[in-house]
Amino acid sequence: MIDQTVSGKQMRLRWLTWGHFLNDGIANYLPGILPFLVASRHVPLGLAGGFMSALLIGQSLQPVTGWIADRLGGRIFILGGLAVSTLSAAMLGWVHPVWLMLVLLVVTGLGNTAFHPQALTTARQLVGSRPSLDMSIFLVGGELGRGLGPLAAGIVVSRLGLGWLWLLGLPWALSGIGLWRVVPSLSARTRRGERVRWRRHLRPAGALLAFSAVRAATIYEVVTLAPILWREHGGSLVGGATLVTVLIGVGITGNLLGGIVTDRFGRKAVLTVSTVIAALTLGVFMVAQGIWLLPVLAIMGSALFGASAATMMIGQDIFSENPAMGSGVALGLANGLGAIMVLPLTYLAVRWQADGAIGILILLTAGTFPLIWALPLLPGARTVPRAG
Repeated sequence: MIDQTVSGKQMRLRWLTWGHFLNDGIANYLPGILPFLVASRHVPLGLAGGFMSALLIGQSLQPVTGWIADRLGGRIFILGGLAVSTLSAAMLGWVHPVWLMLVLLVVTGLGNTAFHPQALTTARQLVGSRPSLDMSIFLVGGELGRGLGPLAAGIVVSRLGLGWLWLLGLPWALSGIGLWRVVPSLSARTRRGERVRWRRHLRPAGALLAFSAVRAATIYEVVTLAPILWREHGGSLVGGATLVTVLIGVGITGNLLGGIVTDRFGRKAVLTVSTVIAALTLGVFMVAQGIWLLPVLAIMGSALFGASAATMMIGQDIFSENPAMGSGVALGLANGLGAIMVLPLTYLAVRWQADGAIGILILLTAGTFPLIWALPLLPGARTVPRAG
C-alpha cells in the first residue's frame, strides 16, 4: 500500500484536495447558469430539474466504479475522471441542441463518478492522527469547488456569454502535470478473501443510503430552486449563483466542525445535531425572503455538510473489504438517488409552489432520525463481528 512519511502524505493529501476542488468546481457549476439555460433554450420551468438530473444521475454508478477501482488500483480513475468531467463541462457552452447539452451533462457526471471513489479511498489512506478532521479537509476541497463553481460560471456567462465557459477548465490544464506526478498510486485489491459480503452489509448500507440520499436530494433541490426563484423575483444571475455559493461554500465550516465533533464526541452526535438543524432551517427557508436567505442558507449548508466525513467513513467501514465501493455507496449512489428525486420535486415546486417541495424534504429529513441507530457508529466498526 502507500508508504510515505507523514509530511509526504500531507503534501499528497493537499494535492489531492486541490484535485477535488477542481473536479467538483467544474462538474457542479450548472446551478449558477441554470436560469440562463432555461430562458435561452426555452425549457419549461418544470423540467429544469431535468438538467440537474442529467448531470447527477451518473453518480449512482459510483459503487461500480469504486469496485473496479479497488480491483485495478493505480490512479487512473482519479486523473482520468477529472479530465473527462473538465473537458465535457467546458464544451457545454459551444453546443446548442438541448439533447446534446444533456449528453455532455451526463458525460460530465460520469467523469465525476469515476473520480470520487478512488480519490476518497486514497484520501483515507493519507490521513494522519485526526482522521475525521483530515477527511473533512479533503471534502472541503470539493465543497469549496461546488460553492465557487456556480459563482464563477455565473460571472463568466453574464459578462462574456456561454461560449466562454471553457475558461473554467484552465486551472485543470495548468495543474494536470503536477497532479500526475504527486497523486499516489493505490495497490490493486485482488485477494480472494476480499469479496463483498452483501447479506452482511444490507441493513446498515440501506440505512446509510437512505440517510445520505435525503441529504443529497435536499442540497440539489435547494440549489436548483434558489437561483430560479431569485431570478423570478427580479434578482440577477450572479445574485442567484451567490445563493448556491453561500449554501455550499459556508457548508465548509460545517464540514470542518463536523470532523472536529466526530473526533471528539462520536458519529452519533454529529449525525443527530446536523439532522435537527437541517430540518429547522428548511422550515425557515420556506418563509425567508431577500437578504435573509443568505444566513438561512449558510446555516443550512453547515448542517447538510456537517455529517459528510462521518457518513463517508461509515460507508468505508461497512464495506471494509472494498472501501472505494463503500465510498461510492455513501456518496455516489446516494447522490444519484437524490438526483432522481430532483425532477419530481422541481415539478411539484412549479405546481404547488416551492413550499410543497420543501415541505416534503422536511418530512423526509425528520424521517431519517431512526436510521442513525442502524449505522455502525464506532470508527472502524464492522457490521457483524468476525468469527474466530
